[in-house]
Amino acid sequence: MVRNVAAEMADLDPEDFHLLSGVEHGMRFSRWVNREKLPEFSRLTAEEVDYRLDRMLDLEFLERKTIQYEGVQLTFAGYDALALHTFAERETVDGFGAPLGVGKESDVYEVQSYRPMALKFHREGYTQFREVHRGRDYTSEKEHVSWQYTARKAAEREYDALETLYPDVNVPRPVDQNRHAIVMEKMTGTELSKAKLDPAQASGVLDLILREVAAAYGAGYVHADVSEYNVFVSEDGIVLFDWPQATPTDHENARELLDRDVENIVGYFQRKYPSDVPEADLEAVRDAIAADEFRSVEDY
Repeated sequence: MVRNVAAEMADLDPEDFHLLSGVEHGMRFSRWVNREKLPEFSRLTAEEVDYRLDRMLDLEFLERKTIQYEGVQLTFAGYDALALHTFAERETVDGFGAPLGVGKESDVYEVQSYRPMALKFHREGYTQFREVHRGRDYTSEKEHVSWQYTARKAAEREYDALETLYPDVNVPRPVDQNRHAIVMEKMTGTELSKAKLDPAQASGVLDLILREVAAAYGAGYVHADVSEYNVFVSEDGIVLFDWPQATPTDHENARELLDRDVENIVGYFQRKYPSDVPEADLEAVRDAIAADEFRSVEDY
């Protein structure tokens, strides 16, 4: 998990954000931004750049290398600061809370707005950039792709999917998006992987999940990563979350991804609740979901 930068935000000046934004702009063209370009990119004087640069390096919002030329680049902490600054200017976020979840490709925090929300920072591409670059289709055709581009595109893709699906599909309500960060409704309940369902509940919860998968498919998206780790279960039902890999249903691989989602979640229930979830013809289940005709696994 990248450190929480919220505590440092109040001590930053507008010029600090000008410099960070200038480095962000320069990283569109090169992984390391030549220091000599910083006055041009940030619209600060050379003297102001010198002062602000030392501050940002001390805060570890930027990092520097001196091979061949002196270059700097944003760290994820610096990128977080830029996104938080934008959310504060928009009055989307006015307080920062505790971590809600940490994963390989995202960090999630509670934030305050008019009520508690969740702020998700995408981390794709930072520590395993080459693997993510090869694996995600929104980066594969770019010759120069920075980790910030990879993370931002993941956030944009997830936010677009949430905006399309909510409220017809049980997904977190999207609130705002900037750079690699999304503000969304804070979910309640328990992650499916940690939930202890009564035997009588298991089959019904699986049906709820598959109905939401079907509703999403009907609305134009395949989740493409459905598992016990991205479903929340509560007394009100289930919520499907974590949509950065969402794929439009007109994509050539959409049906294959739908098949995989169904196999993953049905397989999980059959392993964990073998005596409570009926054996089902998965091909028939997938066909019913694609045709928006799914009702219950017991029907197949």
